[in-house]
Amino acid sequence: MATSAAVTIAPTARVSRGLWHDAFRRLMRNRPAIVGLTCIAIFVFGAVFAPLIAPYGPTVGELSNSLQGPSLAHIMGTDLQGYDEFSRVLYGARISLTVGVIAVVFGLIGGTTVGAIAGGAGGLVDGFLMRVIDVLLAVPGILLAIGIVAWLGHGEIQIMLAVGISYSPIFARLLRGSLLALRESDYVIAARSMGASPVRILLRHMLPNALTPLIVQATLAAATAIIDVAGLGFLGLGPGDPRIAEWGEMLTDSSRFLQSAPYLIFFPGAAIVISAVGFNLLGDGLREALDPRLKR
Repeated sequence: MATSAAVTIAPTARVSRGLWHDAFRRLMRNRPAIVGLTCIAIFVFGAVFAPLIAPYGPTVGELSNSLQGPSLAHIMGTDLQGYDEFSRVLYGARISLTVGVIAVVFGLIGGTTVGAIAGGAGGLVDGFLMRVIDVLLAVPGILLAIGIVAWLGHGEIQIMLAVGISYSPIFARLLRGSLLALRESDYVIAARSMGASPVRILLRHMLPNALTPLIVQATLAAATAIIDVAGLGFLGLGPGDPRIAEWGEMLTDSSRFLQSAPYLIFFPGAAIVISAVGFNLLGDGLREALDPRLKR
């Protein structure tokens, strides 16, 4: 007599390889985030390899070629000095992207330090630091940056510090709120009951679990920082050297030719918009990828 053996086939479970691997996988499936990442990559590539891609130097031109429209020789036209607009947009990406990103890094470092001290210490220290943050948040960021640049003077470092300081309160308040929400978590209570010092609990247990919102906010802030840097340049508070190609100062120099040569406004303005939209799309994608509630 033949006996039949029942074979039980267990369902194949999808193995998780960690938070960051899963987040990266979800990010790569987010089409708007990929579009944003592609836009950023194009501008970064153009900025890094500008000497190889640009057909002319940023300050190479002749007055006889002044204000020429887009053509095969100058695909984005020329400005008042006869400089090639395409070359200056490429070289301008170096200044605008570098200053904007480093300004966010400055703001992230300062805001993280203040937020970690306030959220970890609590009490009077938290109250004092948050009142200082409230005062800074009461001033619009661009006005605060204008005041700092006017005080420190022109220059790329001054712009980085000014924009970074204007973003520090946002990062500080965000991190402080995340740390306060984690203070009564089970793993924090367990570490405290085992005799871990407050500094160890903050650095080893609380801070790593509170960095996700900061990463997303930093990506979104990079988009606004690029606009702020261009705005400072448009107001005449840019690097200060007219020979330096910077998107904001390019808009200022070409604003008087809005009717006669509108392409001078269009191309640097489009570069600012596309790069800012790219960072925004990437930031939104990171928010969805790092949110465990959206894990699939």
